[in-house]
Amino acid sequence: MIEKQHIFLVNSENAGLRLDKFLAGQMPEISRARIQSLLEQGHISCAGKPFSSASAKTKAGQEFTVIIPEAEPSHMLPQAMDLDIIYEDEYLLVINKPAGLTVHPAPGNRDKTLVNALLAHCGESLSGIGGVARPGIVHRIDKDTSGLLVAAKNDTAHNHLSAQLAGHTLGRTYAAIVWGTPKSASGTITGNIGRSPTNRQKMAVVKSGGKHAVTHYKTIENFDIATLVECNLETGRTHQIRVHFTHIGCPLLGDPTYGATTASRLNQNIYKHIPRQTRTALLAFNRQALHARELRLIHPATNKEMKFTCPLPGDMLELLATLGN
Repeated sequence: MIEKQHIFLVNSENAGLRLDKFLAGQMPEISRARIQSLLEQGHISCAGKPFSSASAKTKAGQEFTVIIPEAEPSHMLPQAMDLDIIYEDEYLLVINKPAGLTVHPAPGNRDKTLVNALLAHCGESLSGIGGVARPGIVHRIDKDTSGLLVAAKNDTAHNHLSAQLAGHTLGRTYAAIVWGTPKSASGTITGNIGRSPTNRQKMAVVKSGGKHAVTHYKTIENFDIATLVECNLETGRTHQIRVHFTHIGCPLLGDPTYGATTASRLNQNIYKHIPRQTRTALLAFNRQALHARELRLIHPATNKEMKFTCPLPGDMLELLATLGN
């Protein structure tokens, strides 16, 4: 196994810092989480002895040796598939993910995921992000959500983009079609999101606990029975847009997890007037009507602002055309 060794001396200016913060400053390409993992694994030593406390305060004159082991090989198999790559360089890729493609392997979806495709596409160019040779998915979008997603190709890019995500400076704009009409044409939905107390398989706006979540939205077009809205995420919680719009009584069209099925909804008296063509189109739309339309980020190497956009996919455009008739 090929290892990299680094030695860092604490001077008077760095004395008194947490060890993980000091080492992160010396190795900006390595995240603090990765440094904490190296400490736990015994790969960081001082005066010849393993040092494991990330929160220990550094002292002037201390010398730390950091050994970074070679990235462990991924157990995920490369699988070639067509990818709609919007942008690519040596640091990152921006991809327009189709609905139906899972991002990460998981129980029930062990292969044919975006990660498998990226392993095939990037090959040896991928670095050991987080100690494992795999593409650095910075943020995820649900299997049945389409649109833009950025992946990092090395640790430097991954740490930089992850910091933007954590600092709410990685901008993401979505287009969604929701049932009904929000009470306000534009506004902000807030509410902590956590596991539903009644169904642990779902997320929900919870009264206590959970994670702070904020979604800004504005109406683009109203069709009476449904509304096209634009959403800007201030935070990025699991199923955030789907949960927040369900919370205000306007679940996403085609999303039976957080709203009634389309068939049961159309059986309600208030929808009896819907034309047959519109009813057929609504029943045929079998995913949540959500598309990641715009992505804004700072390039990890050039520090230049970058903006990527992609139009609505065909299934959403067809549905909107039917709703507008």
